Amino acid sequence: MRCFPRSVVLQTLVCLCLFLSVSHRPLCAADVPQHPNIIVVLVDDLRWDELGCMGHPFVRTPHIDRIAREGARFRNAFCSTPLCSPVRACLLTGRYTHNHGILDNINRSEHSHTLKTFPQTLQKAGYQTAYVGKWHMGNDDTARPGFDYWVSMKGQGTSFDPVLNINGERKQFEGHTTDVLNQKANEFLEQNQDKPFCLYIAQKALHPELTQRDDGSITDPSAAKFMPAKRHENLYSDAAIPRRLNVLDDLEGKTALQRKISGLPPLSQKTGTSDDVIRDRLRMLAGIDEGVGMLLNLLEKQERLDQTVFVFTSDHGYWYGEHGLSVERRLPYEEGIRVPLLVRFPPLVKAGTLVDEFAVSVDLAPTMVDLAHVKSDQKYDGRSLVPLLKGEHPTDWRKSILIEYNSDTVFPRLDRMGYKAVRTPHWKLIQFNELEGMDELYDVQNDPYEFKNVIDQPENEKVVKQLQAELKRLMQ
Repeated sequence: MRCFPRSVVLQTLVCLCLFLSVSHRPLCAADVPQHPNIIVVLVDDLRWDELGCMGHPFVRTPHIDRIAREGARFRNAFCSTPLCSPVRACLLTGRYTHNHGILDNINRSEHSHTLKTFPQTLQKAGYQTAYVGKWHMGNDDTARPGFDYWVSMKGQGTSFDPVLNINGERKQFEGHTTDVLNQKANEFLEQNQDKPFCLYIAQKALHPELTQRDDGSITDPSAAKFMPAKRHENLYSDAAIPRRLNVLDDLEGKTALQRKISGLPPLSQKTGTSDDVIRDRLRMLAGIDEGVGMLLNLLEKQERLDQTVFVFTSDHGYWYGEHGLSVERRLPYEEGIRVPLLVRFPPLVKAGTLVDEFAVSVDLAPTMVDLAHVKSDQKYDGRSLVPLLKGEHPTDWRKSILIEYNSDTVFPRLDRMGYKAVRTPHWKLIQFNELEGMDELYDVQNDPYEFKNVIDQPENEKVVKQLQAELKRLMQ
């Protein structure tokens, strides 16, 4: 066995310690780009548990999982309104639905041109800004204020051969819409390498194919069909679809869901989402994952990846038959309101960070403005997630969240089911706007599947009053 002089050993140990102290030292302010690039990938209708990094038993999402592995994963992220148009406005403005005015999915094109969005703020500060994908606040596909590069479609769009408005000119493309949008996003990155950029990608997937009227309403919701790219049509064909326990819910205590609706069967296991529909959703997700991989690879090639804040999230969830529900999202049960939220930004976010504090859709706008180190005079209902991304645990962080929904006429089963709800780590109160005597209270800490409505139990009277007061505070 060879022996080394003591001086050589000591020198080696000193060098090793210096290396470790440098490579693992805490990041200082000088390490964080003053104006980082920003990419937000928004997926339509994606549940929080449909990703590999969230523990799904068979779905393959390696590129999305990379964001979680090399960044932060929020385990308690929620949407502020489980409906496409309103929550898209929540994400862009940082305001709750009752404050920004996009109340439902009907055609609110004109009003959506007046929204004050965070890309507008970044554009004024010198960012190159781009919107690629589904705007869906009305059928208008024309460019909204705040974007230098605009690629969008009318209303819901189509799953194949989309007609896109590209900076004012309409053109039809061949192929799966996810692929076309992925390509347009990459073209923006290739064309803009001199200034900091903000790229907002709102995918059509995982939304089903639907037929819309001119006012934005749906002609036949039951005819919804998910359409993946041809190359993904046979993915997961033999995989057993996981189901949560509340597909067995007998709806006892859920008076609002038990209402008899003309022409519709009562909710049951038979009215839930089929295995084939779920597989097609996950097949559409494969194209989203490939697009994320394309973005990551291009940014690496351009040596800009680690100077880019990369956010991956969803507008709201979807039903797999929980409580007998399928296409009628909008209700504030967990499967409808929980969303994935992943953020990669190595200069600030330690790889593998797990965040358990509440995050809500309205937090995106103030977070992006904060990360860009841009001053804004906009009023936000949300708050910046930067402290959580840095691994901090502020003692004054929110202990409750607001979920709201305004009833519309698209789904007969949800007629007059507008509500306001408050969710805390322990409880959830659902307070319907029009349905008297049908409110619901769940002990989500001990009943995570929301089987038992305990609002009428005498021992919960004080809890109900406290939550009602909290709901009132959140609305103000």
